Amino acid sequence: MIFKWLKGYMPRSLYGRAALILILPVLLLQLLVTVVFIQRHFDGVTRSMTRAINIELRHVLDTVNNADDLAMAQVALVELAAPLEIDANLPSPNAPVADVLPFDDLTGATVIQALREGVPDLIQVSLVDRRFVQMWLNSNHGVVELSFARGRVSASNPHQLLVIMVVLGAIMTTISYFFLRNQLRPIKHMADAATSYGKGRIVPYAPRGATEVRAAGTAFLDMRNKIERQTQSRTLMLSGVSHDLRTPLTRLRLGLSLIDHDEVAPLIRDVDDMQLLLDGFLDFARSDAGDILVPTNPREIVDAVLSDAIRSGHPVNLSACEGEMNEVELRSQAIRRAVDNLVANGLRYGSNVEISLYVTDRAIRFCVEDDGPGIPEDAYEEAIKPFVRLDPARNQDRGSGVGLGLSIVSDIARGHGGILRLGKSQSLGGLMAELVLSR
Repeated sequence: MIFKWLKGYMPRSLYGRAALILILPVLLLQLLVTVVFIQRHFDGVTRSMTRAINIELRHVLDTVNNADDLAMAQVALVELAAPLEIDANLPSPNAPVADVLPFDDLTGATVIQALREGVPDLIQVSLVDRRFVQMWLNSNHGVVELSFARGRVSASNPHQLLVIMVVLGAIMTTISYFFLRNQLRPIKHMADAATSYGKGRIVPYAPRGATEVRAAGTAFLDMRNKIERQTQSRTLMLSGVSHDLRTPLTRLRLGLSLIDHDEVAPLIRDVDDMQLLLDGFLDFARSDAGDILVPTNPREIVDAVLSDAIRSGHPVNLSACEGEMNEVELRSQAIRRAVDNLVANGLRYGSNVEISLYVTDRAIRFCVEDDGPGIPEDAYEEAIKPFVRLDPARNQDRGSGVGLGLSIVSDIARGHGGILRLGKSQSLGGLMAELVLSR
C-alpha cells in the first residue's frame, strides 16, 4: 500500500527520477552524518568542556559565599576571576527572567543543561551573544553575574561542518547530474525518434551511449526498417494487383459495350462495381504510402472538402471551427483523402453531413457527423477493421464498397500519431467520426 501511495508523488520524467536517485541518497547521508556526528560528537565534546569549567565556576561561587561581607566578596571575586579569564559583577541587577537560547544554536541547549547540572544556585543563562556565555548565580551576597568566552564550553563554529557538507554535496550532485544527463541523452533521442515515427515522420537517428542503450537503439532501427519494408511490400502488392486487374476489366467493359442487348446492362454494372473495389484497394494501399510532410493549414483542407461537396450538390455544412489556424506539418493529400472518405461515408448512409474542426496545442480534430442510422457502440472497433461491412447497422443496400473506408482513415490517423474515434452524433443523431491528429 505504501508503495502505491508513494507512486503518485514520484516524478514522471526520466530526468526527474534520475535527479531523485542522485539527490535523495546525498540528503539522507547528510542527515545521518548530522544526527550521528553533531548529536554525539559535538554533544560529548560540549559536555566535557562544560564540566571542566564547572569546577572553576563552583570555586568562584564558594569563594564569594565564604566572604564576610559584600566588599570582601567583591575583592575576592575580582582577584579570582581575572586569572580564570572570567568577567564578574557583584551584585548584578539585570538578570533575565528566563534562559536566552537562539533557535539556530546547535550546542546551546547542551551547554545550558551541563551548566545547570554542575553549578548550584544557577539562575539563568544567556547565549544571545555567540562569543560569550553569560550566567547569573545566587550567592550569600546577592546575584553574581559571570561571563566567559563561548569557546571554553563548546567547539567553535559547529555549523561549518554542515556548510561544508551542503556545499560539497551540491557540487558532487551537480557533477553527477551532468554526467547522468549525458548518459540519458541517447535514451531521450531514441524516444524522440520513436515518437516522430509514430507520427509518420522518419527522423535521422544513430545509436549512441552505453552498450545497452546502443543495443536498444539498434533494435529500434531494425524494427523501423522492417516495418517500412513490410509497408512498402503491402503497398506494392496491392497496387500491382489492382493495376494488373484494370486491363482485363477495361477489355470486358469494351467488349460488353459492343453487345446491344438488355441483359448486358447488369454485367456492365458488375464490371463498374469491380472497378470501384479496385479503386478502394488502391486507396487502401496509398494510405500507408502517404505523401511528404508539408506545412498545411487545417482550415484549408476543410474548405477544400466543403467546396467539392457544394459543387457536387451534397448537403455538407461547416458546424464549428475553433482554435488558432496556423500551419502544421501534415501529409495534406492523405488527410484530405481521409476527410473525403468520412464525408462520403456520411452521405452514403445519411442525408446531411456536418464538419467541425478543433485545433489545440496538442492535437487537431476533424469531426464529421451525419444523420444516418449510426453504428452500435459495441461495433465501433469492428467497423474500423479492413473488409468489414456492418449490414444491419448501416443499411448496406444504400452503398457499395469493400469495407475499407474507415480502415483507410484509421491508417492515415495512425500515420500521424493519431486515432480515429467513432461515437454518436449529439446534433444529428447519426454517426460521429473524429479524426484526431497528434501535433
